[in-house]
Amino acid sequence: MIACEFNNLDRQKLSLLQTVMFVLLKSGIMKRLFKQPVLYLTLLVIGSSAGCSSSLGERSNAQERSIPLENNSTSPLPATANPNYVAKVVQQVGPAVVRIDSTRTVEISPFQDPFFQRFFGDQLPTRERVQRGTGSGFIISADGQILTNAHVVEDADNVSVVLKDGRRFQGKVIGTDPVTDVAVVKINATGLPTVKLGNSDNLQPGQAAIAIGNPLGLNYTVAQGIISATGRDSADIGVPAERVDFIQTDTAINPGNSGGPLLNAQGEVIGINTAIIQGAEGIGFAIPINTAQRIASELIATGRVEHLYIGIYMADLSPQLRQKINQSNLNI
Repeated sequence: MIACEFNNLDRQKLSLLQTVMFVLLKSGIMKRLFKQPVLYLTLLVIGSSAGCSSSLGERSNAQERSIPLENNSTSPLPATANPNYVAKVVQQVGPAVVRIDSTRTVEISPFQDPFFQRFFGDQLPTRERVQRGTGSGFIISADGQILTNAHVVEDADNVSVVLKDGRRFQGKVIGTDPVTDVAVVKINATGLPTVKLGNSDNLQPGQAAIAIGNPLGLNYTVAQGIISATGRDSADIGVPAERVDFIQTDTAINPGNSGGPLLNAQGEVIGINTAIIQGAEGIGFAIPINTAQRIASELIATGRVEHLYIGIYMADLSPQLRQKINQSNLNI
């Protein structure tokens, strides 16, 4: 049985077929066709198939028009996934990243054996030794204010700042804060390139991260990675004395990267590279820029930072201490 949808038939062919059938019926030929059922069936099949083929052809064409061609190619990458975005960020921020060379004088004893310390105690002879270190930093104001780590310049006798263009300046430590490992250094210069500070409160794991610094004395080295985690407690990374919720990143951070910027894909500073876990690979930490910016503002204004804390002091209640407490009007 041949089935087709008459509402999709080719109207012209259907009308022509009806006209032929009418003429045959009027002329008496149709009676003779009844005597030849095979010919009649053939005629119906031809007519029906002509109409159905037209209908099916129309349906096929309609389906071809309604079904889009499959595209097996990969979807285009978003604009922020430009494979050359790192190079663009480095060109933009690189001139504001500096190298910081520092020297400090320390006293060491040639007699480190406990045997000598037992007999001589603090009377052991000592000699001075100059320690040299290299770190990184970045310029936050055109008049020469530089943000870095406190451990890069703490107790330094001399601080020297080298710009990317090769100029070298004598640096003055405005202030350091060991509790957050943030420091501000000042050089006498004007019209310097500066970085743009981002917002570290909006970071999400998986976002791109770029580090620029001077690891192991290799000037202006660039490394790329991602934000691995946020809000890492200082106790988790072995520095319980610091009060910072660190950014964790797999961006390569090595000695000499300390104080350098951790950047997002837009070239904004989101952190200060500061620490690694010894022996681990792909685990580095940075101070959130919002914390560093707050500490830096206090250092620039007063040269120091006051940290509030709650604590308990244990002592024997002696007559002198009782008298002191009574005089403090605490009503104890």
